[in-house]
Amino acid sequence: MSCSVRTESDFFINNRIDRGRMARIARLPEIVASKISAGEVVQRPASVVKELIENSIDAGASKIVVFVKDAGKELIRVVDNGSGMGREDAFLCVERFATSKITGVDDLETLQSLGFRGEALASISSVSHFELKTRTRDAELALKLRYEGGILAEETSTQGEPGTAISVRNLFFNVPARRKFLKSNATEFSHIYEVVKSYALACPEIDWQMHSDDEELFSLKGTDMSERLDVFYGGDFSSGLIELCDENDYLSIKGFLGKPAIQKRRREDQLFFINRRLIQNRMLSQAVFQAYGDLLFERQMPFVLLFIGIDPSRIDVNVHPAKLEVRFDDERSVRNMFYPIVKRAIRLYDLSPDLAPLPADASFAGGVHDPAFRKLAFQDMAGRITTTGDLYAGFRDSSSDSLFTGRSTPALQDDLFQGREVSGILHGEVREGDERAAIIQSSPLPDEESALIRKEPETKIWQLHNRYIFCQIKTGLMIIDQHVAHERVLYERARDVMAENVPNSQQLLFPQKVELRPWELDVFNEIKDELYRLGFNLRLFGSRTVMVEGVPQDVRPGTEVTILQDMIAEYQSNASKLKLEKRDNIAKSYSCRNAIMAGQKLSLEEMRSLIDNLFATREPYCCPHGRPVIVKFSLDQLDRMFGRK
Repeated sequence: MSCSVRTESDFFINNRIDRGRMARIARLPEIVASKISAGEVVQRPASVVKELIENSIDAGASKIVVFVKDAGKELIRVVDNGSGMGREDAFLCVERFATSKITGVDDLETLQSLGFRGEALASISSVSHFELKTRTRDAELALKLRYEGGILAEETSTQGEPGTAISVRNLFFNVPARRKFLKSNATEFSHIYEVVKSYALACPEIDWQMHSDDEELFSLKGTDMSERLDVFYGGDFSSGLIELCDENDYLSIKGFLGKPAIQKRRREDQLFFINRRLIQNRMLSQAVFQAYGDLLFERQMPFVLLFIGIDPSRIDVNVHPAKLEVRFDDERSVRNMFYPIVKRAIRLYDLSPDLAPLPADASFAGGVHDPAFRKLAFQDMAGRITTTGDLYAGFRDSSSDSLFTGRSTPALQDDLFQGREVSGILHGEVREGDERAAIIQSSPLPDEESALIRKEPETKIWQLHNRYIFCQIKTGLMIIDQHVAHERVLYERARDVMAENVPNSQQLLFPQKVELRPWELDVFNEIKDELYRLGFNLRLFGSRTVMVEGVPQDVRPGTEVTILQDMIAEYQSNASKLKLEKRDNIAKSYSCRNAIMAGQKLSLEEMRSLIDNLFATREPYCCPHGRPVIVKFSLDQLDRMFGRK
């Protein structure tokens, strides 16, 4: 009888065979892998535009033309007059990891080009109908290559100008999940427009044209940066900028900073370029914000267009396929040099307002306006009363000349001092245990103390740092955030006015003209009916010009021209982040952009009017976005803080 002995090596060989038969890991087909990797580079139509523009700049183009249709979903076409490509290079440029920008890892330390990864065209062609037409200056004919989903479909020779033209049609046609999650045309186009605008400002030596749905949006020639800024941001925008230029052995900085008068709320209006590469960097943004300090209003951001030059070996641009992120080898040193330069430029500039007297006919420049405090007025509606007098009348004798002349009566004053329930003070009946009742109800004050308060000649209301309103109340201290308080007032008024469909418009003596960007025009057409209900009297004049003939009476003086663009920007931001009903979105956009700001000094009458209107609203304790409006400190809390209890 014979028997076989299994050695240890036999066991491992057989086990390896068994595992091979049962393997569930397989190499993905190239076409599937290319679609997956494309998602990192091509996130939306704007990503395509960015990659194609960077290739054109690297090719030495002196003219770049961008065409888009249907916000880039149907067509993106970028044409340049750069160096062009020969046949071999044309075929290689759509292969993955094929590039002319670098040959090895060491080249990343001396990188001067915008592109270098060799992924962009391969990724774009794999998720679109892609056409490349290119010709070098010494070639007689241009070469045209057409790809469908990354597969070559056609190669022909044709007539063409020197340079390269790339057309991307039906983006994500073979990745329906990605196409489904694209945003609205207005949102996608706004991203495309911002990319083109950014590079048009970064490369003033290049002539730029942009067309959307067969309409020319702009044509830029010449190197005058002021002219370009005025084209993108409105007439005479450049006059409101601080020019900055500084250099040391480590880095160089040049560009423009906005004066506080032209503060923005969109981060898209903060552009940072490192070695001409558009980047996003939180450290740089925070350093600029801190350099402005108290010159900024709450939730406002300064306009920034800065070009930073630094040794390429000191930065890492190979962080993400989108190439928007960079890392510094010594971020602390960069900040320590960057921050003082920006701060010095801001502080040395004369930012004081012009106090020259207005000419006699200045009141006719944009219509006649009421004093500023009248703009805070919340028009009386059924069932609402003012309450400032109710809150403060108890501290003053009713016969004195109090500024707070609300509907208070001796009986009501007695209620305030005796701690009894008060009916109809805030909005409707105040019930026991109601949060609002705590503000105006407390235990009785000693007669001596109440007598002293009644004789006190000063009103118990003041403004802290032009930001918060402090009010002495029976139970202690009430603090009101003036910006969010006014937001609540304007929000409820806007909702009520639109619901009642009785617009309350203040006509301007001379209509104001507002130039809208293409994506802004799309949003305007979407919401113009609701704007009319709110009180805006607007008329389309030409293709992208809107004439403002009337505004709601609460619009702050001096903002009649900018309020429309500010509202559109806020509406679009809310629409992309939050799921809001249209009318609610408009009311929130209007209140946010039109409310008085932190840092704005208010007179006693303005503060009184604001508090009156706040307590006439339905929800005085939070703003439309959910932030608290009022914080209350009781005397008991203060006593405990100071160790009295």
